[in-house]
Amino acid sequence: MCHLFAHQPQRDYESQTRSLRLGGHCTSIRLELAFWDTLEEIAAKEGMSLAKFLTTLHNEVLDHHGEVNNFASLLRCSCLIYRSKSAATALELRGDRAAILDAAE
Repeated sequence: MCHLFAHQPQRDYESQTRSLRLGGHCTSIRLELAFWDTLEEIAAKEGMSLAKFLTTLHNEVLDHHGEVNNFASLLRCSCLIYRSKSAATALELRGDRAAILDAAE
């Protein structure tokens, strides 16, 4: 199992800081490139630019919770949810009952 994690491309866990405007305020978010790639994929599937998607998500969280605590962590967790649901859907479509980690090898 460690082989699966240890042999991932180093690029995926390199960090990148991006600047954007949320709620009229300029801010910076630092995430690993794998998360930025996933967010770009989600935004594309939603038919939005990444900036528009992040603004929309931020506003929806603000509307729902009244505040947005640790937006970077929210983005990482959103990516995990997206990838988990994508993997589960792919396994269901294939009719495969194997564990997700086994399928990744």
